[in-house]
Amino acid sequence: MPESFQNFIAGAWVDSVSGRTFENRNPARADDLVGLFPRSVPEDVDRAVRSAQRGFDVWRRTPAPARGDVLRKAGDLMTARKDEIARAATREMGKVVAETRGDVQEGIDTAYYAATECRRLFGHTVPSELPDKWAMTYRRPIGVCGMITPFNFPMAIPTWKIFPALACGNAVVFKPAEDVPHTGALFVEILLDAGLPPEVIQLVHGYGEEVGQHLVEHPEVPVISFTGSTETGRRIGEICGRMHKRLSLEMGGKNAQIVLPDADMELALEGVLWGAFGTTGQRCTATSRLLLHEDVQEEFLTELVRRAQALRLGDGLLDGTDVGPLINAAALEKVETYAGVAAAEADVVLGGRRARGPELEGGFFFEPTVAQAVLPGSRLALEEVFGPLLSVITFREFDDAIRINNEVRYGLSSSVYTTDVRVAFRAMSELDTGITYVNAPTIGAEAHLPFGGVKETGNGHREGGWEVYEFYSETKVCYVDYSGRLQRAQIDNYD
Repeated sequence: MPESFQNFIAGAWVDSVSGRTFENRNPARADDLVGLFPRSVPEDVDRAVRSAQRGFDVWRRTPAPARGDVLRKAGDLMTARKDEIARAATREMGKVVAETRGDVQEGIDTAYYAATECRRLFGHTVPSELPDKWAMTYRRPIGVCGMITPFNFPMAIPTWKIFPALACGNAVVFKPAEDVPHTGALFVEILLDAGLPPEVIQLVHGYGEEVGQHLVEHPEVPVISFTGSTETGRRIGEICGRMHKRLSLEMGGKNAQIVLPDADMELALEGVLWGAFGTTGQRCTATSRLLLHEDVQEEFLTELVRRAQALRLGDGLLDGTDVGPLINAAALEKVETYAGVAAAEADVVLGGRRARGPELEGGFFFEPTVAQAVLPGSRLALEEVFGPLLSVITFREFDDAIRINNEVRYGLSSSVYTTDVRVAFRAMSELDTGITYVNAPTIGAEAHLPFGGVKETGNGHREGGWEVYEFYSETKVCYVDYSGRLQRAQIDNYD
């Protein structure tokens, strides 16, 4: 019998009121059934929100440093269970276990950072314009936060959202991606074991159209944080705008690595291999475009193809695997479609096909793919693939590289390899992205810095770092007048 899992609602592990379940299978081996999870419905969300409101009343009154103690304990438990969580995440998500260990470590780092921020939820004290009057601000929690997270970082991204929300005193309703529900369940177990009051966290499994949409539309959920596609984020934005909800969106990317003739070519090669094919290209920050200066294009591309060809595909739990499967059949079909676009628009010099072999049967594997002679403005140059397909574009002048980088509708991450400090600082200034790396790949965010992008990548908010604590809290302004008399502000008191 397959293992059955439950939602966590109102302080208890429970089935969905629908009585239905969905399967969670290993994307590397379709015959490996991880378990059955509740296929929840709006009634489950309603119950979770009511419980979270009760949890909020308790948690908001808990001193922030005491909230930090719980988060620190969660970090300790994640550290102790790091290998177990990583292997569970690889089994349901597919990326190699070295990467899921990094995924868990990102969550650990976020836990400890959030714990320290619980003693640093700063307000401001400023002079009043009137005598014998005190003026100050402080941060206070908002309420119930709805968290909708993606499959590609099943531990890190939920922690990016949930730890800061909890640090600020909010309660949470958590809907993990239906492809990675087990990691979500493990995360909630850890929070409970760390001492989080049970009604402060709710876990509701299910599909976006059945659970996520109702959570977004729920009138008693004032805060929504979503990571996923730009198309879905746009629809969520319309709903939240109409309902006056606070919303954080983290969406698509079409990130470019730029290589100049003076670059350390070995370093640049290592960077693009990791950026393009790490996580099987399933990162919002993945290197989807490689912009090569014409003077180095031929030699660099030849070596890139040679190294990419040597990457070993397979089950992420097995030693020696470099690239795991795509997450599901739909993702595989999408990459295959874009490989067809590449064959029509450019010159496919590596890959372009579903990967075959005895060890790959039953998995969603696609060969690492490199397409050269991609033209700026083409579909391959502009559209997000979210898979192991790298588009190579040649440029002549650095101004051309800036223009090509900036022509896409996204603006998440960018990378430049050069030893010229003038070029490096121009890149940081002129590349229209939320993140720019110099002599490093387009991936590699750190927990204590803000993460996010511009244009259609997001809506202006950031995850991670210090800025996210402003998103999950409200500014309250307080005045104390101890003059003993009426002092009228906004009246001309000047002679």
